[in-house]
Amino acid sequence: MNSDQRVAILTGGSGGLVPAIAEELAKAGFDIVLTARGHDSLAAVAESLRARVGTPIAALVSDARDAASAHALTARVLDQFGRIDVLVNAAASSTPIGGAIEEVDVDALIADVNVKVGGYMRYAQAVVPAMKRQGGGHIVNIGGLTGRSSDTLSGLRNAAVTHMTKVLADQLGPSGITVNTVNPGITRTPHLDELFAEMAEERGTTRQAIEEEFIRDIPMRRFVNPAELGMMVAFLAGPGGAAVTGQALTVDGGYTRGIYL
Repeated sequence: MNSDQRVAILTGGSGGLVPAIAEELAKAGFDIVLTARGHDSLAAVAESLRARVGTPIAALVSDARDAASAHALTARVLDQFGRIDVLVNAAASSTPIGGAIEEVDVDALIADVNVKVGGYMRYAQAVVPAMKRQGGGHIVNIGGLTGRSSDTLSGLRNAAVTHMTKVLADQLGPSGITVNTVNPGITRTPHLDELFAEMAEERGTTRQAIEEEFIRDIPMRRFVNPAELGMMVAFLAGPGGAAVTGQALTVDGGYTRGIYL
């Protein structure tokens, strides 16, 4: 154990955007701790990362819905690595919840919020004491653009994440802890490919046609590469981001048209 080596915990570590974010943090010199509920998929991601980067990659199971689990994870990381410098909160379900209000499954919506918003808070509660003892740290919450639109009711979880981020930034700034949200745009992942395939089948067209339809709405005329999100997170976790806190930063190729003053 090297207590001077920087350590980053990433929740939701079994897939999605997290492997690319973890890889960029590893390139920036962080030891990586991936955590998620499912052991097998988590271990597979960790093994794949170890083959590409030279820093230690740990895979530790925890549950975002359980405060005791978040605290137990923190204790294990401190025992194994001696410190916690970065928390990247990304644990969330991938199924949007929406539809007409008469038909919405409110219990499913609340369960969705419990994983993302409640989970983010539980992990933050668990790691903040260690960060305070160290004299600082960085929390990066992965949000989503649905928090800025009325497309789906489950976007309320992302609006809540942005609000929570600002509150925590105010609270933790005096302790040297930055807190920011990163909102991904339309990002090239296997899940996106599956979504476009389903849409193509429903509309009786091709996946390429669906992609081209979305790309026309993006000024950069391409989707976001997951590594680009990782580089933004690595910036916020490094010396260049030391004065950036309480912000909701969007990486979307210009897809968002709103002006936020």
